[in-house]
Amino acid sequence: MKVLIPSPLLSYTGKSEVEASGATLTALLADLDRQYPGLRFRVIDEQDQMRPHMRFFVNGEQVFDMTHPLCPADAVYLVQALSGG
Repeated sequence: MKVLIPSPLLSYTGKSEVEASGATLTALLADLDRQYPGLRFRVIDEQDQMRPHMRFFVNGEQVFDMTHPLCPADAVYLVQALSGG
């Protein structure tokens, strides 16, 4: 499936759109980390929870559950919130 990568993570993938597979978001991130080592840790914390600054969208709808089922035709968007002071 198509996965869109936010700019701050391009150092891992080298491109803003990649292909990955998985039946759930957890499995998808495992496949992404296999292809692009270190990417998962930037998205998921040590307790296997989404980092507070990350958002996941599947086919345009925000998803909060890492066990959310995915289909091969889905489009997954990783979005990194910006913060500053």
